[in-house]
Amino acid sequence: MSEILTRCGSRCDLCLAYQPNIEAYPENRQKLSDGWFKYFGFRISADKISCAGCMTDGPRLDDDCPIRPCVLERGIENCAQCDEYVCEKFKQRMVIYEDIKQNISEDIPEEDYECFIKPYENKLRLDSIRSASRREKT
Repeated sequence: MSEILTRCGSRCDLCLAYQPNIEAYPENRQKLSDGWFKYFGFRISADKISCAGCMTDGPRLDDDCPIRPCVLERGIENCAQCDEYVCEKFKQRMVIYEDIKQNISEDIPEEDYECFIKPYENKLRLDSIRSASRREKT
């Protein structure tokens, strides 16, 4: 599967909740529910985990996300293109590995990083996009 970047910089293709990934591996629903709780402090019932991604009009897990409507209203692809990056809306959904590691006060196994953090590690990804964009302009 090719890279699918969300409006906030997460990667649908890496997310276990992404509909094609759930269809291929439905047993990952409970694993994801548990991982989100451990690392982010929220739980979604395993039977409700499936997401078409915010790049589509299909069903999304996070219908209350403040970023998608903001990005669409501004007519941009993602937060990296916004003049107000990093804004308060983005901060609500910002994922930084070091912050998570500090919050849980323990080492994060590589498998957990790959499953529960890497898909959502959006600030690092968007910073890279912004940096590349600035280099292209100069």
